[in-house]
Amino acid sequence: MPALVARFAAACHDAGLPVGPERAERLARAVVLVAPRTVRRLYWCALATVVSDPAQIPVFDRVFGAVFGGPVDVAESRGDPNAPAPAGGPGRGEPRGGDTRGGGVLHLAPGTAAAAGGVEAPLPAIASAAERLAGRDFDELSPAELLTLSTAMSRLRVAIPPRRSRRTRRASHGPRVDLRSTLRTARRTTGVPITLVRRTPRQRPRLLVVLCDISGSMAPFARALLQLLYCAGGGAGAEVFTFATRLTRLTPVLAPSTPAIALRRAGRLAPDWSGGTRIGEALKEFLDAHGARGMARGAVVLIISDGWETGDPALLRTQMARLSRLAHRIVWANPRTRVPGYRPLVGGMAAAWPYCDAVVSAHSLAAIDDLLAALADTTPNRFSRSTAGGGR
Repeated sequence: MPALVARFAAACHDAGLPVGPERAERLARAVVLVAPRTVRRLYWCALATVVSDPAQIPVFDRVFGAVFGGPVDVAESRGDPNAPAPAGGPGRGEPRGGDTRGGGVLHLAPGTAAAAGGVEAPLPAIASAAERLAGRDFDELSPAELLTLSTAMSRLRVAIPPRRSRRTRRASHGPRVDLRSTLRTARRTTGVPITLVRRTPRQRPRLLVVLCDISGSMAPFARALLQLLYCAGGGAGAEVFTFATRLTRLTPVLAPSTPAIALRRAGRLAPDWSGGTRIGEALKEFLDAHGARGMARGAVVLIISDGWETGDPALLRTQMARLSRLAHRIVWANPRTRVPGYRPLVGGMAAAWPYCDAVVSAHSLAAIDDLLAALADTTPNRFSRSTAGGGR
């Protein structure tokens, strides 16, 4: 379908219609949502997403008929897009002449100028800017190209597993009996408690805590993943910290605004961008000032770093052990792991690896799915399973 939509959009563009990558992408999304089963429904789906002026309809009809098997009588079917098609027109079954076959060539319907001479007209596929940039690594993108991905990132959702709250709600099969409500209900039956009112604990989302390395080797990936957390639904409520030579809390500056303004504010607040890396000291400062006081307790912690540690790896190992006893899950995003056969041989990564529940690359937009799946995983870490209490 992507190739067919791209070639159809290219055919409309060649015919003089103002159809670009944005309208082609809009048509593809509409086809996925509507799932047209007939050519007539496909016609109305394409007409609503491609044509922006009534004067463009004749040209659109000519291109649609050439691709999908003949013109559509717009005036006859304007009242009901689901109405049965007239005899001989599209919509009675399969398209008469517009199908795609191998080799990336679109075969036009009989009767067109190209088909009359037996010439197959190859039409170039049109890809949106986000699609072209999705497969490239974040460190290869310019700031302007990175901002282009903000629309695609806004369609993603950061889902964090829920946790049980101390508050309860009424449920038909809850584990607890609400005595007060049960006695209140019993007044309707002369004091006999025929119906037991039950309650079950409420669910609330866990806190997402992000510790982002902004050293020289991680600066491009840090900007991209901070933009992802800003744009994606569910990630805006995260507690965000950056570290290189010192720890900086960015949560106050990531207020509702544009991604460019949010990253500019983050750059001003964290002056150690592209500096050295002391992961162990930054993690110790976070646990002493925030994590051990409750922020990391039962939370999902995302650490974004390549593991290059200029400090003592033993300190990092000790702090990772502390964090693992507090957090629900620890997810480490390391862009170096995109290389096949990667091994945690660097001092910092080797010290932190045993305490990570998931290690993902997250080096491009196409690889973000692994990160989102790791954050949404409901499996607690091995230390929380063996440690009693802790509010998990």
